[in-house]
Amino acid sequence: MDSALVRVVDLHQLRSHHLDRLLQEEIDAWRERLSWDFEPSANLVRRFIDAQSLNGYALLVNEHPIGYCYFVAEERKGLIGDLYVLKDFFASEYEERLLASVVDHMLRSGSVDRIESQLMMLRSGPGLALPAPQYARAHGRNFMEKPLAHGRALPPAEGLAFLFDRWTDRVQDEAATVIANAYKGHIDSAINDQYRSPAGARRFLMNIIQFPGCGNFFPPASLASVDPETGKLCGICLASMVDSGVGHITQVCVAPHVRDQGLGYELIRRSLDALAKHGCTKATLTVTATNQAAIALYERMGFQKTREFTALVWDGFSGRPSGSPSIGYR
Repeated sequence: MDSALVRVVDLHQLRSHHLDRLLQEEIDAWRERLSWDFEPSANLVRRFIDAQSLNGYALLVNEHPIGYCYFVAEERKGLIGDLYVLKDFFASEYEERLLASVVDHMLRSGSVDRIESQLMMLRSGPGLALPAPQYARAHGRNFMEKPLAHGRALPPAEGLAFLFDRWTDRVQDEAATVIANAYKGHIDSAINDQYRSPAGARRFLMNIIQFPGCGNFFPPASLASVDPETGKLCGICLASMVDSGVGHITQVCVAPHVRDQGLGYELIRRSLDALAKHGCTKATLTVTATNQAAIALYERMGFQKTREFTALVWDGFSGRPSGSPSIGYR
């Protein structure tokens, strides 16, 4: 396509109705590929665009939007929330232009020290040209699914002395400490730096519970486990509803001192059983591709990989002067 017909514009120049075709196709794509209702997230995009409070860029062809990408800033971290290009206009160079526009904007701003993204709808494979490659790291992740059928639950783990109860916000602070300890030195803490401290983990939990990015938080299938000897929290499993009849395991972790005892399996098993009892016919989760121990557990429980995607991180660029030359992409 003639490059003169293609240009990138600031999202602040658009209103939500300009993105109607894009957002509707993306809603359909999330449901088709991931059994996920993206409409609540799309409605948030519409609302923030009309309020002119969504930062990002759109790609126009003949003055019609055919792709968009937006980002938010959280303290000194930038989060790329979404990137989507219409399938009829897809080309890797379009995803690269949008991604480069957003990353370059944040690098120039001088207001962030780190950028994270997990873009589920990217069509480009591992050959995607990353902007600022000297700062970029790519981590493969798997999307996994399991059919659920009431009355066909997995067998319970044997010999566990732990106590189990439904999630309550009263354990949120203690859960944040469990998360930070569980992910110390773990590959996932390189992907999401909120795992590195109790304060960050509290923000992570708040995002899961209060916002629709991981679906609608579902307390009946969210669990906490306590060590009866110490009375301390030692494991959690949180779940959400991502579509009618589809549950999603948003987080599962156990304290390091109780690993390899079957607690993670039992937390997930109980969560899946609760989802099935509430009418779910499918459960999904995501896992980092190099986390072979977790993948082996999920496969043993009946999950199968249905999609691969990439988590992207840019780090190590703090101190770049605002307004310095564009870094571009390889």
